[in-house]
Amino acid sequence: MKKLILELRDELKMVLSGKSLDAILPPFIYIFVNGKFGLLAAVSVASFIALSFGVYRVIKKQSWFYALGGFIGVSLAGILALIADNASNYFLPGIISNALVLGIAIISLVLDKPMAAYASHLTRGWKLSWFWLKSIKPAYREVTWIWTLFFLMRTSIQVLLYTQNDINTLVWANTLMGLPITILILILSYLYGIFRLRSLKGPGIDEYLEDKLPPFRGQTKGF
Repeated sequence: MKKLILELRDELKMVLSGKSLDAILPPFIYIFVNGKFGLLAAVSVASFIALSFGVYRVIKKQSWFYALGGFIGVSLAGILALIADNASNYFLPGIISNALVLGIAIISLVLDKPMAAYASHLTRGWKLSWFWLKSIKPAYREVTWIWTLFFLMRTSIQVLLYTQNDINTLVWANTLMGLPITILILILSYLYGIFRLRSLKGPGIDEYLEDKLPPFRGQTKGF
């Protein structure tokens, strides 16, 4: 059990990279300032906060990728909100991006090239052909289904709240369906994925690269 907990901790650290605050804080600042001082002030302060994260990451010689993405996202969202004079439009880019990810996940399932396999390939650098083995692919296909249902739920709720112009609920929904549920989905994906790889009795990535013959030890760490 202790070994599994350490594995999950390492997996989450690799994916989240400790930059979650960059994405979480600006929307809350935006809603607070918008309620007190208006839309222009809210966009300005939220953009300044996002930019400050980027400067901080650069000064600390940390990865500024998440902060830059957050600043661009906040700025674009703010511009849309100002153009339409509608505070709800701040969340429109996020809703669109979720819908796009949902579409990509569905297309990957239709083409039988599951998105989870590509995500793991890009994250870990494992050889792509390993993911397409008949004794490997089903695990990634099934995890992609989990992701698809999650993004379908999240996009549906976001669209509903957006059309109702319920900004405060939208902020809380985005937050809860952001980091907390994402962590749960990642843990579920990892646990289920490892279980399925072992039940499929395919080769581990190291065994595949070494052209070993069955019976295989299978994938023991990482999904």
